[in-house]
Amino acid sequence: MNNTPSFSRRQWLERLALPAVAAAGAGLVGLPAAAAPVHSALPIAAAPPPSAGVFNVKDYGAKGDGDTADTLAIQAAIDACHTARGGVVLLPAGDFICGTIELKSGVTLHVAANGRLLGSKRREDYSAGKGVPSGNGNIVFIYAANADNIAIEGYGTIDGNGLAFYTGKGDNTGPGQKGVGGNFDRPHLIVFYQCTRFTVRDIFLTNSAYHCFRILKCKHVQLQNIRIYNRVNKNNDGFHFNDTQYVHITGCDVQCQDDACALFGSNQFVTVSDCSFSTRWSVFRFGGGEAQNITVTNCLIYETYGCPIKISSGKARIENLHFSHITMRNVTGPIGIGFTGGGDAGAVDGGGAASFVRNISFSNIRATVVEKPVNHPDIHFGVNVFDGELNSCITLNGVGKAFLENISFSDVHVVYAGGGTQEQAAKRQVPELSAEYFGVWGTKPFGPPAYGLYARNVKGLSLHNVRFSFDKADERPAIVFDHVTDATVHGLSAQGSPSSELIRLVNSSDIIFTAVRVLTPAAVFMKVEGAASEHIKADGDLGRAVKPLVLDAAVGKKAVSIRSL
Repeated sequence: MNNTPSFSRRQWLERLALPAVAAAGAGLVGLPAAAAPVHSALPIAAAPPPSAGVFNVKDYGAKGDGDTADTLAIQAAIDACHTARGGVVLLPAGDFICGTIELKSGVTLHVAANGRLLGSKRREDYSAGKGVPSGNGNIVFIYAANADNIAIEGYGTIDGNGLAFYTGKGDNTGPGQKGVGGNFDRPHLIVFYQCTRFTVRDIFLTNSAYHCFRILKCKHVQLQNIRIYNRVNKNNDGFHFNDTQYVHITGCDVQCQDDACALFGSNQFVTVSDCSFSTRWSVFRFGGGEAQNITVTNCLIYETYGCPIKISSGKARIENLHFSHITMRNVTGPIGIGFTGGGDAGAVDGGGAASFVRNISFSNIRATVVEKPVNHPDIHFGVNVFDGELNSCITLNGVGKAFLENISFSDVHVVYAGGGTQEQAAKRQVPELSAEYFGVWGTKPFGPPAYGLYARNVKGLSLHNVRFSFDKADERPAIVFDHVTDATVHGLSAQGSPSSELIRLVNSSDIIFTAVRVLTPAAVFMKVEGAASEHIKADGDLGRAVKPLVLDAAVGKKAVSIRSL
């Protein structure tokens, strides 16, 4: 004990910090991983070598000169890192041109702040990911399959050079296209398939030739502070998920051309928070499978068309989706839910289980809705506008015997462009289509019969403190309920039209309206149609309506009770 040297507190801290710096590796770019502080007088005989845990791609032959193909060198560094049971593959400052590379278990790819990983412009430099199932284009720039404990990080850039693969054709997987004649022979930027525990943070992802980020059948995913700018090719998605669980997305900024955050199939236990999105098509898009237990909060959505929140499903089991504290500026839609159980008793994938869409809530939403989509000036190709995108509204669309269940809107304020016509207002036969919202409204007269909310086949609908208004006159009702039952509307405020009713109910029952305010003159407060309409009550400030109630001949005299306060 008497031979043990005595260390000051400062010396102990310096000695203990050295292994941590070595382990962090590229966390302090430019500082040797285990270099002793110049003021330390202590010998560090047990310190690891300076390169321990860090695999600099230049040590494996990468040039980073923006001209030489560095694919083999970068892959060699990844392989060496994996063989060493994990570490950091460092891409330092420079422009590294590369074809397909595979990330492997235990590898963290760190792209330094002035480093750029550039996709090759030559198709022959890319291949399908090994172990990634074929279908929907699995040609890929960076991928991992059946791996775990992976990360991509750093303030550098991964650029797919996607403009080099622009042919003017998309993949033709939109409504009714079924991929016929589509362009699939182009690389996705990043694909992870059946991976567990991976993180992507701080990186700038841009210019993919196809989807930016495909995450397929993965678990335990962290996506943090990522910036995506992806607008050089058709089908330029941001995040695209299929059948993935335990996903947490925070602090990301996504500007893309196609779906910004597609959640197809059975995605479960997903949170999205503190992000911003802009795209020509939708942001949160759901379809098929078992999309369950998903929350989206504190997000900004701007210049987004094709409906920011879009749930379009045939056979599915979708439940427990919650959207809160969302600001939308200049959008169309803005919310669309379309659902049908199909013609085979609602079976899902032939398994015989009943399909459903239920328990979906929207709270603290502020939105401005434009009359029609507008091309983004930084997308170099024009995007067609569908007829059904004109004069859009919130759409809840159950078809046939299928009902949406337990849908709620709380503290929602939407300002619409207006401009809806009497011809649209007179529409009674709405096509029974489970298509996306613009498909439902794609028949003449184009657009929905309501400017605020159209709901068909909904059980358990709740509106609390909802306000609908428009910038210019709109001759449609604010709300149309068609085969809606068990609905509660409290604190609705809406602008009316001198030529139409404010609220239209068609074959709807067990509905109560309380504390309703008619904000501008309306011909009629409520019009009720259909023999199935019954047990309807309403009260509120109805003074600006010329008539409080109009019933068609099929409605019973005691079906509706209205009181003006």
